[in-house]
Amino acid sequence: MSPANVQSHQENAPAGEPSEGTATLAEIARAAGVSAPTVSKVLNGRADVAPGTRSKVEELLLLHGYRRRRGSTTQSQLIDLVFHELDSAWAMEVVRGVENVAREEGLSLVLSESAGRLTPGQTWVDGVLARRPVGVILVLSDLTAAQRAQLTSRSIPYAVVDPAGDPGDDIPSVGTTNWQGGLAATRHLTALGHRRIGVISGPSRMMCSRARVDGYRAAMETAGLPIDPALVREGEFQHEAGYTAGLELLRQADRPTAIFAGNDLQALGVYEAARELGLRIPEDLSVVGFDDLPLTRWIGPPLTTVRQPLIEMAETAARLVVDLGRGRQPATTRVDLATNLVVRSSTAAPGR
Repeated sequence: MSPANVQSHQENAPAGEPSEGTATLAEIARAAGVSAPTVSKVLNGRADVAPGTRSKVEELLLLHGYRRRRGSTTQSQLIDLVFHELDSAWAMEVVRGVENVAREEGLSLVLSESAGRLTPGQTWVDGVLARRPVGVILVLSDLTAAQRAQLTSRSIPYAVVDPAGDPGDDIPSVGTTNWQGGLAATRHLTALGHRRIGVISGPSRMMCSRARVDGYRAAMETAGLPIDPALVREGEFQHEAGYTAGLELLRQADRPTAIFAGNDLQALGVYEAARELGLRIPEDLSVVGFDDLPLTRWIGPPLTTVRQPLIEMAETAARLVVDLGRGRQPATTRVDLATNLVVRSSTAAPGR
């Protein structure tokens, strides 16, 4: 609703209807034509409220900027952690980081998955409202404006790890220097003498994917190398996407001598594609990944990759929401941790 519409509503509001930002639970109840206990049920995520009534109450809570006073209800000793997908070693590193902080703070962890959607469904939101956790951490996900308002009205803080898009200055978030990582990975390959360097990005809907490819482009341009569109591929951050894109790149008549993959899982898919085509790593093909998952040290050959500090990112996000949930204001709510290149045996000068 625009400011003009809000102002008009306030000017024409009936006597006794709450003004925006000052509403009490009783005033919200009067405006909705329901009892205060019904509004309380909505606030607490109770299921025994008719959908139409719930929708009307939520609309009024949002319209009038209702926010429950912190400490006015008992928090459960929980942190809610939600992934868009929970099926990789990457996700387990994030879980480990959040669990480290939860253990220190005497909290338990609730894990959820939104079945590949970047925005969790309303059932998840209703569960969070019922659980009343200390805070919520979203990984590569986001909330709708209405979902954000629901958490805000209950004084449930949330933070985003590796946000899919720009979360805005008012949303606590923890990311990493993706552009710098893409730059470092590609510079490493150009310094070795590679001139035809393929890149496999993650989904373009994700900010981290775009930033890594932008770093690749910057390094290519700095080295005076053309960016051949035939050497650029996009796919999900999965082994299968790296395998498919790897086959497409390596079957070209003028194939790349090196590939920068958007993450380590994609890099493993490139390994498989290279094996299938009879290419040796690094003699025939150099490969660089992104993440530095524990398994990259043990594959053959060990993978050169860009390390993003996943555990530290998760720990930072967890500390943010715990501080906010317990009424402590953190020094900053927007954090980008540094990446660094880890050189192993999967990269070498191009073969003859």
